[in-house]
Amino acid sequence: MGNDERLITFYRGEGHDHKGRRLEDIWALPSFWLEHTHDYIQWLFPIPEAGRFNGFAPLLTTDVQAAFEKDALLRQRQQHSLGVMLDFFGLKCEDHTFTAQRDLLIQTHIWLKTGGHNHLRITRMIRSLYLCHQPELAHAFQQAVIDIGTQHGIVSETSVQFWRDAI
Repeated sequence: MGNDERLITFYRGEGHDHKGRRLEDIWALPSFWLEHTHDYIQWLFPIPEAGRFNGFAPLLTTDVQAAFEKDALLRQRQQHSLGVMLDFFGLKCEDHTFTAQRDLLIQTHIWLKTGGHNHLRITRMIRSLYLCHQPELAHAFQQAVIDIGTQHGIVSETSVQFWRDAI
């Protein structure tokens, strides 16, 4: 199965990733697993460039982008993936408005710390949403992580610049 077909069937719930996990399996995993596993984010939020941690993940090609543009189900399922990651980050979204959950603390949500792999994940998520024909959602998420991270006074200017440059 080719790159494009693998990613599309995975996102439709008809296929699996390189380790045999279905999209729904990843959605059901606990936060501890999401934090300490590094080879799933490339499947949830594909981009055209290969990542350092998962050479097995398919890349976002123009054909896959076209599939996301035409297929509302693919976009809805990516929005569900976003919801899973938002919960992991201590955030929530309603009608493209992102807010912090009541329990958002640096002790339990380490994306608020300077640097780290979660900042790279956030950059990937912003870029993928934008490229998968969800630009309003990408911009709203981008602004929210900048604002919320800055409000907590922890996120570095370098990370903020990466997030701004993602799209």
